[in-house]
Amino acid sequence: MRRRLSYSERPTHAARAAHARGERQFKTYDTSAIRPKRSKAPAIVCGIIVLVFIAAVIVGVVSLMRGCSSEPTNELLPAGQEATVTVESGAGLSTVAQQLYDAGIISSTKDFLSQASGLETSLAAGSYSFTGGMALEDVVGVLQAGPVTASFTVTEGMTAAQAAEAVASAYEGSITAEDFMAAVHNASAYVADYPFVEGAYDNSLEGFLFPKTYDIVEGATPDTVVRQMLDQYRTETASLDYSYVESRGMTPYQALILASVVEKEAAEDNRATVASVFYNRLAISMPLQSDATVAYLISDDPTPEDLEIESPYNTYLNSGLPAGPICSPGLSCLQAVCAPEQTDYLYFYFATDESGQLQYYFSQDYDQHQNAIATS
Repeated sequence: MRRRLSYSERPTHAARAAHARGERQFKTYDTSAIRPKRSKAPAIVCGIIVLVFIAAVIVGVVSLMRGCSSEPTNELLPAGQEATVTVESGAGLSTVAQQLYDAGIISSTKDFLSQASGLETSLAAGSYSFTGGMALEDVVGVLQAGPVTASFTVTEGMTAAQAAEAVASAYEGSITAEDFMAAVHNASAYVADYPFVEGAYDNSLEGFLFPKTYDIVEGATPDTVVRQMLDQYRTETASLDYSYVESRGMTPYQALILASVVEKEAAEDNRATVASVFYNRLAISMPLQSDATVAYLISDDPTPEDLEIESPYNTYLNSGLPAGPICSPGLSCLQAVCAPEQTDYLYFYFATDESGQLQYYFSQDYDQHQNAIATS
């Protein structure tokens, strides 16, 4: 029995002709009515998927932005637990906000700053007591009420005599400036408890009265206050690395002396550079020629005539360091002396520019120095 074949399986001339006639015949017929309708479901599903994807991307971006701009969650002080925050003299409100945040008293510095707007002008230095779980308005109220203990501040660059005046003023006569200075000029009495003051020039604690805001202690004596300051000096300088100082043949006390000169001569952003100038001068036995050391001697800005005064503090007439510190340097100046910038500078000059800003000019030789003076 023979199998029947369609025209498509045997492409004869007749089959191809029949096929062509069929195509021409049905070419103009509208077959849309009998065609199967396409479902809209796939398009709808695809649209939903795209919308979900876009929404997820937007949520992710917003979350990322919030994560970048928000503060990390801090550990809040347990409810009822007390904490003390000391506000330094001149501290800005943003600094205080960070202190409160670090102590776990507030959860957001931004919210605090918004709530405490206007407080900065009346914020007094001193110690403030807070309790865990306090509402933000109560925290601000504590600051508005003032410190729980009165305080006084020894600022960077103060001399012992100036610190004595601050102490006398804070203690309202119960400690006089004269009594305080008598304790300052008896350094040997403190050597047993504070070995670092041994050998202090003229038996004086000048330079060791560390810059800080100190609480007033009820019933305090000059000795009490001096010990407060020496305790602070020991704490603040404990981490200093004196390796570089010792490599230059200097002692920690001599580092203190140099730091006190840097405190008076340098700006906040160039202490390590100024320290390098003095180190370079010391290395070649060139006088430091610091007006600040003569100013300490006469308690005023020196005139050209004052630079001729014979004294171990006159660094124009004598090579090397002055006999002793000329003020209480801050920690940053001590750090600058322990790790100075490495330069070839032997001179520096500073002057106020046209905009009123203090500018420093460093030079390697005298000709450059004179040019800096002439052109600044």
